[in-house]
Amino acid sequence: MQFRRAVFVAIVSAFPSALTAQHAAQHAAGRSVDWPTYGNDAGGLKYSPLTDVNRATVTRLRPVFTWEAREQIVHASEGQQPARPGLFQATPLAIHDTLFFSTPYNRVIALDANSGKELWSYDPQAWKTYGQPSNGTGFVHRGVATWSNGRERRVFINSRWRLIALDAKNGKPISSFGTNGEVDVTSALSRPVRREHYTNTSPPVVWRNLVILGNGVGDRLVYHGDPPGDIQAYDVRTGKRVWLFRTVPQPGEFGNDTWKDSSWSYMGHTNVWAPFTVDSARGLVYLPVGTPSDDWYGGERRGAGLFGETLLCLDARTGIRRWHFQAAHHGLWDYDLPAPPNLVTVMHDGRKTDIVVAPTKQGFLFAFERVSGKPLWPIEERAVPPSDVPGEEASATQPFPSRPAAFAKQGFSADDVIDFTPDIRRAALEELQKYRTGPMYSPPSLQGTVAMPGVIGGAGWGGAAVDPETGWAFVKATNSPALFTLQHHPVKSDTVDTPYMVDLAHSSLGVSQRNNAEGAERSSLPINKPPYGTLTAIDLNTGDTKWQIVLGDAPEVRHHPALQGVSLPPLLGVAGSPGALVTKGGLVFVTGGGRVLYAIDSRTGESLWQYDLGRPGYSNPMTYRTKAGRQYIVIATGGGTTSTLMAFALD
Repeated sequence: MQFRRAVFVAIVSAFPSALTAQHAAQHAAGRSVDWPTYGNDAGGLKYSPLTDVNRATVTRLRPVFTWEAREQIVHASEGQQPARPGLFQATPLAIHDTLFFSTPYNRVIALDANSGKELWSYDPQAWKTYGQPSNGTGFVHRGVATWSNGRERRVFINSRWRLIALDAKNGKPISSFGTNGEVDVTSALSRPVRREHYTNTSPPVVWRNLVILGNGVGDRLVYHGDPPGDIQAYDVRTGKRVWLFRTVPQPGEFGNDTWKDSSWSYMGHTNVWAPFTVDSARGLVYLPVGTPSDDWYGGERRGAGLFGETLLCLDARTGIRRWHFQAAHHGLWDYDLPAPPNLVTVMHDGRKTDIVVAPTKQGFLFAFERVSGKPLWPIEERAVPPSDVPGEEASATQPFPSRPAAFAKQGFSADDVIDFTPDIRRAALEELQKYRTGPMYSPPSLQGTVAMPGVIGGAGWGGAAVDPETGWAFVKATNSPALFTLQHHPVKSDTVDTPYMVDLAHSSLGVSQRNNAEGAERSSLPINKPPYGTLTAIDLNTGDTKWQIVLGDAPEVRHHPALQGVSLPPLLGVAGSPGALVTKGGLVFVTGGGRVLYAIDSRTGESLWQYDLGRPGYSNPMTYRTKAGRQYIVIATGGGTTSTLMAFALD
């Protein structure tokens, strides 16, 4: 192979429930301030108390080191399916001057946090034999987790069907964990599965002596008995499974009656592929559950389908359900809950209230009291359009929160088409009239339905960053429609067995335009007008929107030959799933999925600093301070053969 050894590591770390306790302990230990978990604290706020880089000093940020993954395409050969590295989406952990992270190929890497020098790496060879997971994105992985008892530290990575424990000192597997350092997490699921169809892209969560994980299943896999979304917890020392929760309830379990015609017996997915969070003090884990299969046709899973597209609260000790909220009933739009729920304390109705906030692809923030699950503000069930697809029974209503207001564009009509020139608008309207349009929750159809938000949101897996001092949440949104055209699927295969399947190859919607005067070549512009991406600040104390800005630009639109000489807005916005980092220094760091890293004033939304990364920054940034007293901002950039970790610090 033409790339460095890759390391699959999951890091499990015990940390206090209150941010103040964590920060006090860090400062007491010296000048260093760590970033010990994926979202920095167990509640996933993506907040740092560091102030060295602040509104006044941020213009002095400069790149100080890089690290390159150097991963290459794996070509098909005898006994080997092809594979390719996808976008570099990891958010590193910073612990005691060491960075730990995963690469697209699921390698686990440890770097010196001062210099970027590689200390060790571990390669689980996730691509071996089976090649590419069925996700359509190339290999991706977003991070690791750690656990420590004060004497040793273990790094955990959930790589496809394996949970692997590594020694943080040298990256070697812990032989006492499972079998030679790993556990096959498919070995005792609700039903036997094809391991090559089971995967993981987000880090596990560690609470006390448990490592808890969900799983991923490619949306294009739709067959009876496909992998279920069982949530599992393992002992961090031995690898023995402690509990399992079935997201598709079996007979006698709560929610089984929401699956008609015994569909519970063969439906899969309904999985937690996104990162998730835990209330450390209370031992409550909050899980964003995805859509059952298939994502766009529910004729074979009639009913509400708990716990699909649900914010699920479990007892971390036992896996017993404490409460739940279904954000979309009988989902038909791939509106997985995509992001880690945020745990924060706010002033609500004059009293301090511990809450959990769930960002959604629909462009809503649903907020609840953390223990009871009581909504912070009323949630109304509203009538939504019916389906006329044979066998389909779309839900008659869907939940709409009264506050906060939606942070993304919802629904699509002729008023939303691109209108930079009369000719472009005319072409967009001609294309649009081929399909159905309407409000959000207009169901997929045989004619084709334009859905807004599309499959990546609204909010994406980057989720929201929350300042616990102000109670403000900062959430990136994408405004990009999707076309859901259902096609009759009479021929069954071992990967697709459903009466109707959406046309994934033509789910993007654009306007074909000539690239030159002769019209020899044509390429597309988005069918919708900008902004294609925004960043919104929402006060979680009141539910008020404080500001919203257009985030990033779309060079492929701005420099399109059909728009030469056309006056365009200063920024068009960037589509993408990554979220933000917010600091006590008054800054929000975010790319939104584009190639520019921005530092935004958290009070006003003003851009104070920006840096062209030279490649997409399709990841959530993080920050830390080493024992030497220097604060770093770090972000994973690029993808495939260009995956590069970049670190910035003040000059």
